[in-house]
Amino acid sequence: MILLIGGAGFWALEPEIHSLHEGLWLAFTTAATVGYGDTVPQTQAGRVFAVLVVLMGLAVLSLVTASLAAVFVEHDVQADERQIEVDLLREIRALRHQVNALERRLDPDPPETPVEKKSL
Repeated sequence: MILLIGGAGFWALEPEIHSLHEGLWLAFTTAATVGYGDTVPQTQAGRVFAVLVVLMGLAVLSLVTASLAAVFVEHDVQADERQIEVDLLREIRALRHQVNALERRLDPDPPETPVEKKSL
């Protein structure tokens, strides 16, 4: 979308750009910050527009880079979270065993308690 709008904008603003094809090429090289120099904005309006195209190109490139990084990091984070859950469950089981052992040591013959019925 940025390249289409940029191409049309350069085609409309720059007298040296004679076709949409040339405008798209200038928009691409500008947004990608390549700047081959074969076509450059000549007018003040074209230069201001080029700055906007560069900023939009950098924004899109940053979003793509961040999305790719998030995909790679998310896998590692999920693995770490799963390991934390496993460790916590193991620790809870160990604590239950310790509590049960302490209860048996404190009261080796506990009185039987009736089981309460749960209401629905």
